[in-house]
Amino acid sequence: MRTRFKRLTLLVFAFAVSFAVNAVAYELHNGPTGVLYYEKDKCFNGYTLFTPTEKNKVTYLMDMEGNIVHTWEVKGAEGSSFHSRLLPNGNLLLLRNVKDEDANAQIGGWAGILDEVDWDGNVVWSYRMADKDHISHHTFDRMPNGNTLILGWERVSNDKMVAKGRDPKTIPTEPVMIKGKALNDFWVDFVREVDKNGNTVWEWHLIDHTGKGQDQLDPNYIVPKKVGVGYDNYDWSHFNTVEFVPGKDGNDKVLVNSRNFSEAMLIDKKTGKIEWRWGNPSSHGKGQGPTWYDDQSQIIFGSHNAAMIGENMMSIFDNGSERAEPNRSRVLEVDMTTGKIVWEYAANDGNSFFSYRQGAAQKLPNGNYLVTSTQHGHLFEVTRDKKVVWEFISPIMEGKNTPIMLDAEHVLRTPKGVPVTHMYQNMIHRAYRYAPDYPGLKGKDLSPKGYIVTDGKKWFEVNKK
Repeated sequence: MRTRFKRLTLLVFAFAVSFAVNAVAYELHNGPTGVLYYEKDKCFNGYTLFTPTEKNKVTYLMDMEGNIVHTWEVKGAEGSSFHSRLLPNGNLLLLRNVKDEDANAQIGGWAGILDEVDWDGNVVWSYRMADKDHISHHTFDRMPNGNTLILGWERVSNDKMVAKGRDPKTIPTEPVMIKGKALNDFWVDFVREVDKNGNTVWEWHLIDHTGKGQDQLDPNYIVPKKVGVGYDNYDWSHFNTVEFVPGKDGNDKVLVNSRNFSEAMLIDKKTGKIEWRWGNPSSHGKGQGPTWYDDQSQIIFGSHNAAMIGENMMSIFDNGSERAEPNRSRVLEVDMTTGKIVWEYAANDGNSFFSYRQGAAQKLPNGNYLVTSTQHGHLFEVTRDKKVVWEFISPIMEGKNTPIMLDAEHVLRTPKGVPVTHMYQNMIHRAYRYAPDYPGLKGKDLSPKGYIVTDGKKWFEVNKK
């Protein structure tokens, strides 16, 4: 015990000395948790909302110094929480898991329940999408008219995929096993719009837009490098973004993003047509796909969290996984008219910023970005001139509060105890920063209720310039 304490003391001391010299994002997996760095005059100061995803049912709202100002916990929730957003009315939209036995497709990002929760943790609206043929996943978007867009997977038979052009020789002869459940068919993305009464008012199904061409997704396209067992079969497209994009004269769009195709796409809400796509021209015959040593025409790899940031402008989190060239994550701003990247952030050292799966970037009102590097529970704020001015490592490790993160101890493991590559127990799918005058915070008690790290040191005070 004494040896371990000495090791931790030396580790923390070394961290304090090195980090005080220069503010850069760090993902070394061995070091303190909590708020590590904070330059108040360069930040967009407000409140940060985040929901740890692993064996956790609590959502946190904290101030810039890491003080908890509010938490939500759904009473009687059956599964872990996954992703949340604060609404202008002060309620929380919370996506969470159903019980394992109710989820037929436990693909990465699966959920099943979307709750609207008031400030006191009471569920005031709920929508369940979890049956033998459907499950919600990843994300949602509350529309201006009060309806909600929900991303889902639906079961599509192998025969139907073959009829859509899938090469039958690429379909497994044995079912793919995920958490003890056999997946015999494809699980294909779709988008559902529901009203406040839970009625479906609009749907878009990727299977209806499967085929060859600019406005279709090729049923035989697979990720250049194999993502995981069965990923190019049952989980063929793997969307992770859905955002309503209002248009002039009711010409509305829906923005989606496919991790496996490494593309963001705009869907015309009236016609259902995919009218714009960006990120990987090789997926639809418009460019050369990656070789074993070169990215060629593919621009992004394993992308997440596409978001509109202005007219014809988009931000996107480029994970950089499955690249031929060295892995590294980036935050990009893209001119959707020209397809040009107009701004990007990437750390010089890949070890400083790389999320193999998931991740997000929220553009803040002052032009900075709040970045979520999911798989290490790592949040940081970066300026337009690419300086990290706020940094946080989540101490919530599978529901437990931990002042020091250790690589071997806090890696995520399978039920059989096998370490999961690149994944840690403190993962955060997406975080959001809200201004002090955000309507949803008006009149709320936002007084500090304790530091986010139980009995933890406030490292940002040590690391002040």
